Amino acid sequence: MSWLRALKETARSGFSVERRRLEPAIAARGALGLALVVGVSLALFGPAVAAASAFGAFQAAIATFQRSWRPRPTLALASGASLAVSTFLGYLTGAGAHPVLFLALLLLWTFLSGLAWAAGPTAGIIASSNVAIMLVTVTLPTSVAGAAGHAVMIFIGGVVQAALVVLLPVRRWGAQRDALADALAAEADYARRLRQDPVAAFDPVPLMTARNAAAVTPRQARSRPAELHGARGLAERIRPVLASLADPAVGVPEEGAQRDRVRELLAAAGAVLDAAAHAIRHGEPVTLPPAAVAALRTPDTGAILSGPSRRAAVRLAALLGDVVETAEPRTETSTEEARTRPTMVRLAPIVLAKMRAELRPDSPILRHAVRVSAVTAVGYLLGTALPFGHGYWAPMASVMVMRPDFSQTYARSVARFGGTLVGVALATAVVRTAHPGMYLSAALAVLCAFGMYLLMRTGYAVSQVCVAAYVVFLLGMDGAGLTQTVRERVLLTLLGGLLAMLGYAVYPAWETPRLRGRLADWLAADGRYAAAVAARYAEPAGHSCPDVREALLATRAARVAWQEAVARATHEPVRHRGLSHATAEEAGHALAEFGRAAMLLEAHLPERGTAPMPAAAALAEALRRATERGAKDVRERREPRWDDLRETVAAWSADPPDHFLLDKGARLLLDALDELTAALSDATR
Repeated sequence: MSWLRALKETARSGFSVERRRLEPAIAARGALGLALVVGVSLALFGPAVAAASAFGAFQAAIATFQRSWRPRPTLALASGASLAVSTFLGYLTGAGAHPVLFLALLLLWTFLSGLAWAAGPTAGIIASSNVAIMLVTVTLPTSVAGAAGHAVMIFIGGVVQAALVVLLPVRRWGAQRDALADALAAEADYARRLRQDPVAAFDPVPLMTARNAAAVTPRQARSRPAELHGARGLAERIRPVLASLADPAVGVPEEGAQRDRVRELLAAAGAVLDAAAHAIRHGEPVTLPPAAVAALRTPDTGAILSGPSRRAAVRLAALLGDVVETAEPRTETSTEEARTRPTMVRLAPIVLAKMRAELRPDSPILRHAVRVSAVTAVGYLLGTALPFGHGYWAPMASVMVMRPDFSQTYARSVARFGGTLVGVALATAVVRTAHPGMYLSAALAVLCAFGMYLLMRTGYAVSQVCVAAYVVFLLGMDGAGLTQTVRERVLLTLLGGLLAMLGYAVYPAWETPRLRGRLADWLAADGRYAAAVAARYAEPAGHSCPDVREALLATRAARVAWQEAVARATHEPVRHRGLSHATAEEAGHALAEFGRAAMLLEAHLPERGTAPMPAAAALAEALRRATERGAKDVRERREPRWDDLRETVAAWSADPPDHFLLDKGARLLLDALDELTAALSDATR
C-alpha cells in the first residue's frame, strides 16, 4: 500500500464514529466524582489546587472505563497514585528551574510508559496518560510543599472516584456479564450460520475474552454471582458438538430429512443460547422460546438421526440444558474452583518481568518505548522554544496519540488534531464571549468531562473535542492559558501529531515482515492441538483431557495473534515481503480448516476404557513432526511438504482404523495442509 493511500485510510479510521451502547449512569458517576473534587478544592484551596486534583479525578475515572477485568476501584486508586507520584517527581526535578533534569525524568518516565504496553493496553493507556497530564500539572505548583499538596489532592481525586464506584454501583460485574453473554451469543450465531453453511468458520475471540473475564482475585471470588460460573466452559464444549452435528463429514447428508432435522436442532440451539445470553447479561431468569424447547425434546430426533449425528444431538440437548440451569440467577455462590487473578501487589513483579522480556532488539514494544520517549522529548524542547507559551500541548499530543502500531498512531494523530481544533475553538469562543467566572468554568469543565466519559467509546475524535474543551475550561478557572490563542494551541497540537507520525516513519515497527512468523506460530500450535487429539484415540481418556485443552487454548491464542497481525498490516505503507494480502487470506483459511478438522476429531473422542487405536499414535507423531517442520519451512520462505503425514495416512488404505471418523479426519487434516502449501507456493517463488 502506498503512503498516500495509507494516510487516507488511517485518517478515515481516525474520524470514524461508531454506534455504541452509551452508559450515561457510569458517565454521570465519573462526572460527579470530578465535580466533588473540584468543588471542595476550589472552596478550600483555590483554583490551582483544584486544577491539579481535577486532573487526578478525571484520569482515575478514565481508568475505570478501560476494558479490564480488575475491580474498578483498584484501577482508580492505581491511576490516582501513579499520577500523584509522577507529578511530585516532575516538580522536584524542576520543570522550569532545571529543564535538563526535568527532560531526563521525562525521557525515563516516557520510556517506562512505552514499556508498560507489555502488560496490556490498560497499563499502557494509564501510563501514557500519566506522562501527558504530568506535563500540565508540574506547571501549577510554586514550591515543594505546594507540589506535595498537589500530589496529595491528585491521589484524593482517585480515592473519590474509587469510593463512588463502591457506593454507587452501576451494573456490578457488568463487564464480566457482557463478556460471558457475548460468548454465548457468538455460539448462537454460529449455530444459525451452520444451518446454511455446514462448515462455517467460528471466531474464537469471544470465548477467549470470556475466559480472561472469568479470572478473579480472591476478593472477587467471594462475591462473584453464581450464574457467572460454568457457562463459559459449557459454551466451549458446545462448539465442537455444533460443528460435528452440522458437518457432512460426520455422516449427515447435505440434503434430505436428516439435514432438515439438523437445521431444526441448530435453530433451536441458537434460540436457547440467545435466551441464556440475555439472562446472564441482565441478571434475569431464563425465558426459553417454546418452539426451541419442543424441537430439542421431540422424540423424532432418535427416529430420524442415527449413529454419530444422533449422539451429537443428544449431547447437544444435554449441554444446552446445563447452560440454561447455570444461567439462572441464584443467590448462593458456586463451589466451583475459580480461575485466579493476581492482586495488584503480586502483579508488580509479573509486569516488571514482562517489561524486561521486551528489552530485545526485535521487540515492537521496545521500539515504541524508544520512539515515544524521543518524540516526547523533542516535542517538549520545541514547545518550550517556540514563542507560543504553554508548550506542553505539543508533547502532550504526541504521548497521547502514539501506540505500538502504525494504524492507531496515525489515525489518533489525525483525530486528535481535528478534535482539538473543534474543542479548543468552541471552548475559547465561550470563554471570550461569556467570560465565565471561576465556578462557572469549573462547571463547564465537569460538563465536558461528562461528555467525554459518555462518548469515549464512540470514536477518538469525538472524545478529543470534549477533552480539549475540558483542559481550556479547567485552566481557565484562574485565567491560566487564556493568553494563548486558538491558533497557538492548535498549532502546538498539530506539531505534536506530526512529530508522532514522523517518529513512526523514521523508526517503524512494521507488522508486514512478521506475518510469516505469525503464520508459522499458528501452524505449529494447530499441529500440537491436532496431535494431542489424535493421541487420545491411541490412549482414550474421555472428554476430560487437560493436554488437549491446553493445546486448544494455545492454538486459539496463535490464531488471534495472526488475525491481529493481518489487521495491523493491512494499512501499512510497505510492500509485502513474502505474504501478499491474498496469500495471507488463503493461508489463514487453510489453517482454519485444519483446526476445524481437529475440532471434529475432538468432538468424538472415545470414552475412557475404550479399546486403544495404535494407528492413532502414529498419526499423532506424524502430525507433530510434519507441522513443526512445516512451521520452520514457512519461516524460512520454503514451500512446506507433508510427505511423512501423507505416507502415514496412505498406509491405512488396506487396513483403516476401526473408527467412523479417524481416517476421514486425518484426510481432512492433510487436505487442509495441502491447501496451505498451495496458498504459499506463489509466495515462496
